[in-house]
Amino acid sequence: MDAQSPTDPASSTGTTRAGYVVLAGLPNAGKSTLLNALVGEHLSIVTPKAQTTWEKVAGIRTEAGAQMVFLDTPGIVSSPQLFHRSMLSVAERARSEADVALGVVDGTSPGSPAERQALLDFLGRCRCPAAVAVNKADQARFDPVPAGALARTLQVPAFAISARRSTGLDPLLAFLHSKLPEGPFLYPEDDIATAPTRYFVQELVRETVFENFRQEIPYSVAVRVEEFREGEDPVYIAVGLYVERKSQKGMLIGKGGAGIKAVGERARPRIEHFLGRRVYLDLWVKVWQGWRRKKEGLMAFGYRIPDDIA
Repeated sequence: MDAQSPTDPASSTGTTRAGYVVLAGLPNAGKSTLLNALVGEHLSIVTPKAQTTWEKVAGIRTEAGAQMVFLDTPGIVSSPQLFHRSMLSVAERARSEADVALGVVDGTSPGSPAERQALLDFLGRCRCPAAVAVNKADQARFDPVPAGALARTLQVPAFAISARRSTGLDPLLAFLHSKLPEGPFLYPEDDIATAPTRYFVQELVRETVFENFRQEIPYSVAVRVEEFREGEDPVYIAVGLYVERKSQKGMLIGKGGAGIKAVGERARPRIEHFLGRRVYLDLWVKVWQGWRRKKEGLMAFGYRIPDDIA
């Protein structure tokens, strides 16, 4: 949105607005792609695979008169598994923090009736202004009707967008801007994210694992920066990749180390681009038996423990 647009309330009143906008939706709706488009930087994992966002990712968009802190959340999934419950609790917590809620719906595959009902229930519990973004408007199979029905039930506006092509975003941004509470900016104007650098290094490595491996491997890998020597040139970064079973370790390393080498060769330039510096990336594969099914495993990698787990 043009910072000098006449629709910008701050352009004439001199007031500023700031707040949190939660992006909620079913897996693979394009929330992460939308976050990256809105912020103008690759902050959140984007792959063709579903359910790749495991934590809340906050990206900041600051323009004349407004600062929007977008909260990308895991896809809404009903499952008894501890890890899935952890991700749902992340989305629930982000919803409770939001000043505005944005339901993101895949306009080419809006989900089953039960899945759409889960999203409806989630958005219906929001105590803040809301809207629906119908994503993937650039694709031939785009059909806004199911998402439009969702928006009418919630009595909120719907916006057809393409996060991948960054089209249709101006009307959406104007709406979000108008619903933010008046107040000072929450972060310095030059900031684009709230998480530390180590977090984004971990996510870039995890994204590469999702791109390089299939089946259960990407979903079984937790990534943790073990060492970060910023004072060295190149920057030395040691990263542990934790799998749930010994057999997965062999698959991730690959024959003659080819698998883990490919991850490093693909992730390192991305990290260098993000940091703006040369990087020596040292990857280690380790086994933490069944970490996704254990409270201790989730805690060790910084994932949220559901409130009903002691």
